[in-house]
Amino acid sequence: MTPVSLFIVTVGIWGTTWIVITFQLHATTPEIGVALRFSIAAAAVLGWCVARSIPLRQSLRMHALLALVGVLGFCVSYLFVYHAERFIVSGLVAVGYAAAPLVNMLLARTLLGTPMSRRVAAGGALGLLGIALIFWPEFARLQTDGPLVIGAALTAGAVLASCLSNIGMARAQGAGVKGWAPLGLGMTWGALAAWTAVLIAGQPLVIDWSLPFALSLAYLALAGSALAFGAYYSLLGKIGPARAAYVGVMSTIVALLISAMFEGYHWRFATFVGIALAVGGNMLALRSSRAAARPVAATLGGTGPASRGA
Repeated sequence: MTPVSLFIVTVGIWGTTWIVITFQLHATTPEIGVALRFSIAAAAVLGWCVARSIPLRQSLRMHALLALVGVLGFCVSYLFVYHAERFIVSGLVAVGYAAAPLVNMLLARTLLGTPMSRRVAAGGALGLLGIALIFWPEFARLQTDGPLVIGAALTAGAVLASCLSNIGMARAQGAGVKGWAPLGLGMTWGALAAWTAVLIAGQPLVIDWSLPFALSLAYLALAGSALAFGAYYSLLGKIGPARAAYVGVMSTIVALLISAMFEGYHWRFATFVGIALAVGGNMLALRSSRAAARPVAATLGGTGPASRGA
């Protein structure tokens, strides 16, 4: 798949998962919800690897890296997101991910030595400004509303954990470990970490197996996790962590549209201006150039243009 196709698939799925998570919160605890989600997702991805005879064996050192990727990206970040949505609407949680391009760029520069692109930085600033403008009334309430403060802090932690996980996966790809196998192994580590959190918290395994919960769990595990992360990590390998993080900007806009439909967000003139700035910044950062488009690693399932994977 082309970077544009991967980008559209990932944005389309992740833009809807924010609201779907709310169906999980009504049926069980965030820890159990995350553990179930990534247990199913890991089983699906590993099952695909077995069916396609994709090797799963990795060195102990690589398992350690993938464990870090999984714990941060598939456990910690999602626990923060699920808990954040207990305090603030899903669209406002999504807004935090508009900062992901800038955070990823700074982390990639610090941890991977990736050169910083002025165009990516400018695009990130525009995107962040646009999203901030959209949600300015909510931001203004942060000074006086306790739940909003808690929700914002949890969202910030989720973004940082997610970006660190992205950098870890980029390092694994750079070491030649790519494809569906590291994704499945990372999700396995994330699921184990989430179940550990359930045990530490002493939570009973109480789940309301209603139809909305079952359908939302299936969507989050198979589409929101297995499929979307597969597409995202392929995009990560093609265009690098800083530019791939613009998925967070565009999926935020999708989440805003859905939040307006189901959670009562009111559109204002600033909403349209903010969307224009976010889209403009996104287009600026994703413009083709040889320097910016240099891949961090190969795509899912292959090492060159003739081998694109599943």
